[in-house]
Order: sequence, then C-alpha cells, then structure tokens
Amino acid sequence: MTNALKTTFLLALLTGLLVVIGYFLGGNGGMLLFFGIAVVMNLGAYWYSGDIALRMAGAREVSEEQAPELHQLIGEVAAYAHLPRPRVAIVDSPSPNAFATGRDANHAVVAVTTGILGLLTREELQGVLAHELGHVRNHDILISSVAATIAGAITMLAHVAQWAMLFGGFGGRDDEDYNPFAAILLIILAPLAAMLIQLAISRSREYGADATGARIIGNPEALASALEKLEQASSVRPLPVNPAVAHLFIVNPLKSVNFNGLFSTHPPLEERIRRLRSMSLASVH
Repeated sequence: MTNALKTTFLLALLTGLLVVIGYFLGGNGGMLLFFGIAVVMNLGAYWYSGDIALRMAGAREVSEEQAPELHQLIGEVAAYAHLPRPRVAIVDSPSPNAFATGRDANHAVVAVTTGILGLLTREELQGVLAHELGHVRNHDILISSVAATIAGAITMLAHVAQWAMLFGGFGGRDDEDYNPFAAILLIILAPLAAMLIQLAISRSREYGADATGARIIGNPEALASALEKLEQASSVRPLPVNPAVAHLFIVNPLKSVNFNGLFSTHPPLEERIRRLRSMSLASVH
C-alpha cells in the first residue's frame, strides 16, 4: 500500500471511529457532533500534522543564529540528498534521539535532542541526519505525522468521551437504547486503536530510511555506529514523550515499555545495524 493510500485510510479510520464513539454516547446528535470534529481533525492532520507532532514531542524550532553548527550540518546533508533545507528543531532532553516530520520536502522539519548532540561524533550525527532526510526523500513524513496526530487525537477524545458519558452523554438517545457497557468498552478500546494505528506504518520504512541515508552520505558505518550508541544510551535514559509520536524517532524513545516486539513501532536494532554493515562490506568489495 502506498503512503498516499495509507494516509487516506487513516483519515477515513479516524472519521469512522469518531462517528461510532459519538453514536454510542449521544445517538444521532452525538454522531453528527463527532462527525464535525472528525472533519476538522482530518483537515488539521493533513495541513498541520508536522507542527502538531513537534509540540507532542516537546520540540522547539531553532534559528540558524541559535544553532549554527546544527543548521550547517543539516544543510550539508540536505544538499547531498538534493532536498530543500528543512527547518530545524531541538528537544531539550539528555536522552539521545532524532526524528523528521512535516507534510512534504518543502515543509520538512528535522528535530534532534540535546543529548544526541553531545553523544555522537560529527560523522555519526551526519549519518543520523541523513537517515531522517531519507524519510523525507522516501515520502514517509506525511504518513508518519498524520499517524501521530490521529493516534494522539483518538486518545484525547477517548478521555473526552469518558467524561461525557459520566454526565449522560450528549443527549439524543433514548434511555432504553443506551448501552453503557458498550460505551465503556469503546472508550477502553479507543486508545488501543490509537496504538494499532501506529503499527499501520510499515516498519520497513526504517530499513528504507537507513539504506537511503547511508547512500546519501556514502558512509553506512557512520549510521551503524550511531545506532549502536543510541540503542545503549536510550535504553538507560528513555525519552518521556507522548506514545503517539514514538514511531517518529530513529530509535524507540520509550524503552521502558516492552511488548517483546508484538507492538513494536521499530524493527530490531541488531538487524538494522547488520544491514548497514552489509552495505559497508559490499562497497569495499
């Protein structure tokens, strides 16, 4: 399935889920109310998902005067990738990580944590930035940003629905038709649906961004070495971000949450590193 089809599917899923929540809570009136909310959220998810994802990740945009070396390095990698220079953002956290977001190459943002700047060598950081711009070149960032926005919206609306149910819903339902157990089940399942939406983003996109990033800078070993350092450091010091944006990061920021791969948003680091080092060996031969 192409990223465009995945985006359309996720937006349609958001609409359907919100309409169902509205119906259970308020009958036809609640259904119409939540349909209106879904329309607004669909528009916001498409046009503003990048900015929303930045806020959910706790990132702040920085100017060239505020972070000249980072801007220079990102500019170099963008030139290698034949992409427009993206906006630059920083997450104030000692946990090392990075992600890219935005609607397209002309509206891309690359964000890094303060922790990654002090951990990696220049070549390793260049590899990480190339990986993120690999997502931009591979057109991953829209679907990833939309998924983050929708996952966060569903979780938030589940809490809103919970409070609405406590106060009798939105009206418009006959008491004999109202099934509070079904409404409770729906509220419990909505956050789970938000998690599953992130899994709709193929984990293969990380392999693709690794390969594209390695080709951009011509140095697979730099990214492999960076991933090793990031895996070790982030497992000791996780990044406490909204789970809805966890799939955006180059390595899983929520290392304390372990589902043994069942609900993992990232492929195994060992396999990613192995593939990168295989690229290095192939280039030697």
